[in-house]
Amino acid sequence: MAQYDYDLFTIGAGSGGVRASRISASFGAKVAVAEERDLGGTCVNVGCIPKKLLVYASHYGEDFDDMPGFGWTVERHFDWAKLIANKNKEISRLNGIYRKILADAGVTLMEGHAEVVDPHTVAVDGKRITAKYILVAVGSWPSVPKFPGSEHAITSNEAFYLPSLPERVIVVGGGYIGVEFAGIFHGLGARTTQLYRGDLFLRGFDDDIRKSLADEMRKRGVDLRFNLDISKIEKHGDGLTATLTDGSVLDAEQILYATGRGSKTPDLGLEKAGVKLKANGAVVVDEYSKSTIDSVYAIGDCTDRMMLTPVAIAEGMALANTLFNDKPTKPSYLNVPTAVFSTPNCGTVGLTEAEARGRGYEIDIYRSTFKPLRHTLSGRDERTMMKLVVDQASDKVLGCHMVGPDAGEIVQGLAIALNCGATKAQFDMTIGIHPSAAEEFVTMRSKAAS
Repeated sequence: MAQYDYDLFTIGAGSGGVRASRISASFGAKVAVAEERDLGGTCVNVGCIPKKLLVYASHYGEDFDDMPGFGWTVERHFDWAKLIANKNKEISRLNGIYRKILADAGVTLMEGHAEVVDPHTVAVDGKRITAKYILVAVGSWPSVPKFPGSEHAITSNEAFYLPSLPERVIVVGGGYIGVEFAGIFHGLGARTTQLYRGDLFLRGFDDDIRKSLADEMRKRGVDLRFNLDISKIEKHGDGLTATLTDGSVLDAEQILYATGRGSKTPDLGLEKAGVKLKANGAVVVDEYSKSTIDSVYAIGDCTDRMMLTPVAIAEGMALANTLFNDKPTKPSYLNVPTAVFSTPNCGTVGLTEAEARGRGYEIDIYRSTFKPLRHTLSGRDERTMMKLVVDQASDKVLGCHMVGPDAGEIVQGLAIALNCGATKAQFDMTIGIHPSAAEEFVTMRSKAAS
């Protein structure tokens, strides 16, 4: 008889957990997954996918505005309820696909709450199951800080299921989620104010991305207010009144907080089992995603390393190779590309200018701003920004940054170049696709700074 019920027991059927489980099963492991909510985790249900669908919806308003320059006129009407219903239908379809993926891989799915009892035992709704390895892949959850009236605020989770589009919205926070939802609500017709307690949002991104996006959002009419926060919220009938830290007051129907996410580790029994957690609840892991207990591993958002779905998937692949393919693999966090689906989009890969200088590189900066061809007829005052950070000594491109339409699509290709160690000379010798915005990355010749 086998010593354990399963070779791998995964807690959490999000992107990372499903990938780790499916690939481990393909290597011959006997695998089970426990999930207490919908399959697919945050990304599928209340994250990347529904967010991108809402971003698509929000862009139609601008398209209607831009149409006359191209000879089109249309009548405009937006139905929030229909959008949400169609979004929900698509999410249900994806849930079914995740279920089929696990079934086809031979992975046992247990729907219920799982807790770690000891290094080799989990309990799913009270039923004890043993496993050689336990994988924690429970993701993260949005949080709202406690202050007077904070119970009246919503998070991105609730924003995806609002019964109607609010006329006035306050978005608090300056990360991905904050700028994306500010663009969504504004694009769909809500009067939108975004608050951020710092000088400029998107902390950690290249400063030219941060400044360019702020300029473009203000042009569109988003009310950006920096160095401000909410001190209290009061409810009056169907409306809310927010008192800000400078004493001013804002009225809104909804106030969305996007100020942080915490690991979903409470109620998992990890600390009782001897697994060390950080102060924020994240699981402490080594380079191979192993916790402080040899048989317990963790990947994805709950480790607070890099909260991106493709990173969780890569960590899941590495873990499966390490445990069941005799191929110890460390996840790579080098040159991870990312996009912010703001309006307009941001795309980035590699080092920011500040990071490169901070690491002691002598660098050249190439920067270009221009009006996209489309807007020569639409009349819209929009500028695309592109930037390269180049090491003077080796001529290697250290970072690529962009604000403009399809930034994520463009930067994905540049990430391959950076991971291959491409130089500025190799960028220069690449023939551009004309007319396209992307060609600007291979035609920038004049240094903006050194």
